[in-house]
Amino acid sequence: MTIAPENRRMLSLVPHARGKRSAVTCELKCGNACAHPAPNTSENGYFRDIASAAFSRRRMLGGVGGGALAVALSPAGQAVAGGRGSAHHGAGLRFTPIAPVPADVDDLTVPKGWTWTPVIRWGDPLFRHTPEFDPEHQTEAAQRQQVGYNCDYLDIIERKGSGGRRAVAVLNHEYTNENIMFPPTDDEQTLAEQKRVAMAAHGLTVVELRRSGRGRPWSMVRGARLNRRIHLQTEFAVDGPAAGHPLLRTQDDPLGRRILGTQNNCSGGTTPWGTVLSGEENFNQYFVANDTPENKRYGIPTTAGGRAWWTVDPRFDARQPGYENEVHRFGWVVEIDPEDPDSTPVKHTAMGRFKHESANIRVAPDGRVVAYSGDDERFDYLYKFVSSKTMVKGSSRAAREANKRLLSSGDLYVARLTGDSPAGQIDGSGDLPADEAFDGSGRWIPLVEGGRSKVAGMSVAEVLVFTRLAADRVGATKMDRPEDVQPNPVTGRVYAALTNNTNRGVGSNPGVDEANPRVTNREGHVLELTEHRNDPTSTRFAWTLLLVCGDPSSAGTYFGGYDGPVSPISCPDNVAFDSTGALWISTDGQPGTLGLNDALHRVTLSGRQRGKVEQFLAVPREAETCGPVVHDRDGSVFVAVQHPGEEGSWADQHSYFPDYVAPGTLSRGRWGGPRPSVVQVHRA
Repeated sequence: MTIAPENRRMLSLVPHARGKRSAVTCELKCGNACAHPAPNTSENGYFRDIASAAFSRRRMLGGVGGGALAVALSPAGQAVAGGRGSAHHGAGLRFTPIAPVPADVDDLTVPKGWTWTPVIRWGDPLFRHTPEFDPEHQTEAAQRQQVGYNCDYLDIIERKGSGGRRAVAVLNHEYTNENIMFPPTDDEQTLAEQKRVAMAAHGLTVVELRRSGRGRPWSMVRGARLNRRIHLQTEFAVDGPAAGHPLLRTQDDPLGRRILGTQNNCSGGTTPWGTVLSGEENFNQYFVANDTPENKRYGIPTTAGGRAWWTVDPRFDARQPGYENEVHRFGWVVEIDPEDPDSTPVKHTAMGRFKHESANIRVAPDGRVVAYSGDDERFDYLYKFVSSKTMVKGSSRAAREANKRLLSSGDLYVARLTGDSPAGQIDGSGDLPADEAFDGSGRWIPLVEGGRSKVAGMSVAEVLVFTRLAADRVGATKMDRPEDVQPNPVTGRVYAALTNNTNRGVGSNPGVDEANPRVTNREGHVLELTEHRNDPTSTRFAWTLLLVCGDPSSAGTYFGGYDGPVSPISCPDNVAFDSTGALWISTDGQPGTLGLNDALHRVTLSGRQRGKVEQFLAVPREAETCGPVVHDRDGSVFVAVQHPGEEGSWADQHSYFPDYVAPGTLSRGRWGGPRPSVVQVHRA
């Protein structure tokens, strides 16, 4: 039988940069973004044009008094003005760091005295009448009632009054790998059903957990009241200034206020009022669209290829009349309420549209909430949203409902960073400048403020739907793939994972600057940002690079000034904090840069050991470490193990995580093949 090209099984692999990921992951996760020119070709008054001369730190903070200046620019071991102290992990988890694990090891490696337990796996049934997992006979109907694929963001939220015995887990499902999910076939109807299964495997899962007591392993509760799947056929409400705008209207939604589904959900955050935010990241790869400047800036393909979902759902062909705006309906921050399985999730247009890695919130002294987010693309930007209303205190239902509207209106900003060293001292090698730090000042540049557009020639709705173009116009700083951005709950400082950028300083691409100091930055770095007077609503900040990642024996790496032994670390992706404020970093790409399995590391932020990196675990072969959750007081660490055995095929699986049974066998819910899963690491 001859199969039409759009119905054939993926993949069509293209050469990719010698960077962090395998060719398979590049194709499936982000649509080979690194194999194409960076979408940001703007000449937006970039770093060295803005900083025509070096700025002193004192000039950077202008009229700030001497005492406040000393605090804002002191080492992280000192308290931040208005903060809650310094981050120190002395009272946190105690473990012996593990040695780096070679990239061909198909095991989850943990410290001596610890063990791990799978808690949630792809295909686990959620409801009493859900079909059992059967990868050889998956259906769309079954997958809608089972845990989705490739978990990324994760949180484990303990239920109040349960004595630590009940919790609810919320996890994202970023993308699918049909090559190892399904047996090969030439049957067109089966191929179409596999597309629908893959669509159902995207989105989010909410599932209740239980255990016998604190410090013990969790397990899923099948049929629990709060269990829920959110997928590409789930209805979302749209709120904020762009809701109902013509740019969001389609023939299926002429009012522009209801959207079916969410996809490529990467990282996220849990709000102080108990809801969960999820970032729609590489949404562009699922569409084919007309060649317009706006679509080009977002990397929307103009030729058929990839997953070809439009063969089973026409809205993904945005060239068709009536569906031109479907691409505008993805790329948002979505909010779900895990305590209400009947609630309608929401897409928040006030927070802007781009490849949101995540959204993480800090409450300002005046009660407004501030959300930080990165646009995960080479040479794209860091953003901040400040709500117009203040958070209602308390845990009542009324307070929760009021707070669920906080992200519907507010101000949107993009970051412009300036270094304090002469440009000639930033030579692209990663070697420190004369002042022995990559650091400087910054401004949050308004895009929307007080309900008005601050970008010439663009309305508020246009700024929010085409946020990248708006940020180009105001001269934001082009960063090396800003992924997870989170405020430290102890100090208030903000940490951004800049994963890598192999195009930095190559050809006509932007060159290095103090915030992105390495040419062909394969290993990535971590930025530490201190808001002026520790007020997250401020429009001024100081910044420094905490880590310039890589093998510590290699030139051009930096570990916060710490000169003792550290674990190698490359391609920082997600960040998290424990109860003491210590930083934890998960990686995505160490197999391609260091020849090591991806990992989870703890980083000291204070005192003489500031910058010390200690590896806690390593994930199995060809997998990525995602969604770290550190419950140090409970003695537990959770990670989402994404895409184990990514480079395999149905006939040649490369991983058997987490069930580790005979290849191809299926017995009592355990399968001899790779299953993206959530695991809990705890004391043996």
